[in-house]
Amino acid sequence: MVKKTVKKKTVEFEPRIVVFACNWCSYPAADNAGLARMQYPANIRIIRVMCGGRVNPAFVLKAFELGADAVLVSTCHFQDCHYIFGAKRAAENYERLEKVVRMLGLEKERMRLEWISAAEATKFAKVIREMTEEVRKVGPTPIKFNGRPEALPNQIGDPTSGCCLEKACP
Repeated sequence: MVKKTVKKKTVEFEPRIVVFACNWCSYPAADNAGLARMQYPANIRIIRVMCGGRVNPAFVLKAFELGADAVLVSTCHFQDCHYIFGAKRAAENYERLEKVVRMLGLEKERMRLEWISAAEATKFAKVIREMTEEVRKVGPTPIKFNGRPEALPNQIGDPTSGCCLEKACP
């Protein structure tokens, strides 16, 4: 009797990363990276915000709840912020959020704050590649929405996506 050995395909884990990108700096950097055809993983979902300081820690936690494996908050450099103190507020919010994420037992690699200007498309692509590799090492998120990962929303707070942070949503 001959035994057949079946080779199983190993499916490499592709992390799902939510990027909160500042409208004035980080979002144009992502756009320029795409226009320049820079190579970075396509497993990100960019949510454009007017300012990185506008990213409430609840938005990041909601992204994790909806199945994101990692979250990147990307904002202007302090001296380039269009709202003067927005980048500073983003740093303060991130500092508070780090403590909450640590209390939840999530790895530090799952969350990142970066200052990326509109002229730094190369840096944007590099940060996405680095973050994807770091998250691949730690594996899928332990947080599951209703026991299974869901499709990530186009924006946090979109009532049609079922992820609204307001009490009026079903």
